[in-house]
Amino acid sequence: MKSSYRNSGVDIQAGRDAVTNIKSIVKETFSPYVLTDIGSFGGCFEFPIQKYRQPVLVSSTDGVGTKLMIASQMERYNTIGQCLVNHCVNDILTTGAQPLFFLDYIGMGKLEPVVVTEIVRGLAKACKENGCSLIGGEMAEMPGIYQKKDFDLVGTITGVVEKDRLLPRNIQAGDVLIGLPSGGLHTNGYSLARSVLLKHHDLSDYIGELDAVLADVLLNIHRSYLPIIRDLLDNDDLHGISHITGGGIEGNTDRILSDDLTLDINWDSWEWLPIFSYIQRLGNVDTEEMRQVFNLGIGLILIVDSLAQGAILNNLRNNGETPIVIGRIK
Repeated sequence: MKSSYRNSGVDIQAGRDAVTNIKSIVKETFSPYVLTDIGSFGGCFEFPIQKYRQPVLVSSTDGVGTKLMIASQMERYNTIGQCLVNHCVNDILTTGAQPLFFLDYIGMGKLEPVVVTEIVRGLAKACKENGCSLIGGEMAEMPGIYQKKDFDLVGTITGVVEKDRLLPRNIQAGDVLIGLPSGGLHTNGYSLARSVLLKHHDLSDYIGELDAVLADVLLNIHRSYLPIIRDLLDNDDLHGISHITGGGIEGNTDRILSDDLTLDINWDSWEWLPIFSYIQRLGNVDTEEMRQVFNLGIGLILIVDSLAQGAILNNLRNNGETPIVIGRIK
């Protein structure tokens, strides 16, 4: 048999088919500032300079971890892209930035155009919801790196904030910590969650304590908090934002504090989501370990001036949120 790229595991035509399938989906996210089509060597975005006085560009790159393994096992690919975009939006939101454009990387053992289309459909949906253009990316078929059904998904986002609106700013002792609820594990802690849960359950199991099928709980979409707090970003009483990912509430919020400040968290101020209590009980996981690994039901924390606490809580409630005061800065 003659040697060929296809015989070695890489199907160029499948890649072309995937690009054809996703073009119309991706174009739905384009703003007037996108200057290139999908398939270009580089995505071009005309910066709207007239809208800003001292614009600061903010970029971040992240993935969704081993949540991908749950999606792959369930062959459910339409939401994982939403998790990635929302995660990245929240990351730059901690600086006060709002998104401009997004790029993705999809690496697969075997490139399946249908799977790629579903992943990109989720990316595009979240980009539209966050006012972000999906201007390009990369699909790589690498059978020597990934097994046949394996895939990796990574995203890079770029946003903008006025220099005098950069967060954090003016965090001080007495500031209040306001927690916003998470939708579940979001995109961290899945290695521990899988280790505990899949010893006792199949992903298709209905679990009475959760009142849900396990896979549905584990594939809950990582929330974007931008729509909830967009109109607070210009509020001088908002001093800081922490996105609760790997490292938990303390590990992520400590990152934005100066050395002379510390957290005073009231761990009894909210109830854990049922999935976290279930993981702890089933796996006999120490409470401190749970706090370091999971968000425990708090996906974003706002650090606000204590005198503005009431007004900001009312603002959040008017936006349909259920904020919880979970502590203070000392």
